[in-house]
Amino acid sequence: MKILFYEQHADAALWMHDLARELPEADLREWQPGDTAPADYAIVWRAPRELFANRPDLKAVFNLGAGVDAILDVERKEPGTLPPNAKLVRLEDTGMAQQMVEYATHAVLRYMRRFDEYDTLQREGRWEKLKAHPRASFTVGVLGLGVLGTEVARTLTALGVPVRGYSRSEKQVDGVTTYAGDAQFDAFLDGVKVLINLLPHTPNTEGVLNRRTFAKLAHGAYLVNLARGAHLVDEDLLQALESGQIAAATLDVFHTEPLPADHPFWRTPRVTITPHISAETLREESIVQIAQKVKAMERGEPIGGIVDLKRGY
Repeated sequence: MKILFYEQHADAALWMHDLARELPEADLREWQPGDTAPADYAIVWRAPRELFANRPDLKAVFNLGAGVDAILDVERKEPGTLPPNAKLVRLEDTGMAQQMVEYATHAVLRYMRRFDEYDTLQREGRWEKLKAHPRASFTVGVLGLGVLGTEVARTLTALGVPVRGYSRSEKQVDGVTTYAGDAQFDAFLDGVKVLINLLPHTPNTEGVLNRRTFAKLAHGAYLVNLARGAHLVDEDLLQALESGQIAAATLDVFHTEPLPADHPFWRTPRVTITPHISAETLREESIVQIAQKVKAMERGEPIGGIVDLKRGY
């Protein structure tokens, strides 16, 4: 079997070495512009359209991440980019869920115990005790109950706070009050104190973190965006922070990355910025999973993680 690899910012030699270890029978090569030779599989992250062109025999494209929005955005702009018979396959966890749980738990505890405000008091040289938010009313809402969102929601219940989860279709998560579909979106938001976004990025979810959404939350709520920058309407968040409807925000993803030096988020009090590190792709775990799926496909067996191109996840 012939496999293409492309990741513009990765150490390709390390990836190729480890892929060869797991798939010794494969003919592996790093894609370069002008390469139009046949391939059975492609393992990519943010690959250019040219990689997919004229490859009718491609069986699957493995995306080096849980979010496939970059590939689907190219497909939407230029229909026919993806070979018609190729499955688009996303990574399933590979260590990302634990990282996301750690990040989200830290953010929730930081706001519940008001550690962010203590940071400000320290800088000001003020000794002042603040009353922690009561757990019973510190409702956490997790937008998106995929693999990562489900694990985050389930884990947060151990903090003793009410946890809600929202998804497009109905799901059940132990200890979590779940909502589904457009009809239940407002009910999910109503009174939420911490909103954690883990939605997939699709045309339907773009801009979902907006003025209307913020208005439905508890006054003085907190926002944690861990999915995509395109989910957030930046100006609406700035206005909500200024009015006090949103008390603080933790942002790991942005419309433009790196975040431009002149963006107002850098200068906005109580906005915490991290450089898209909430859950990074782990090479070893990813390679093992992809290799297992390639072998299963070669045997004609079903695999998980296949993306529904119409839904976008």
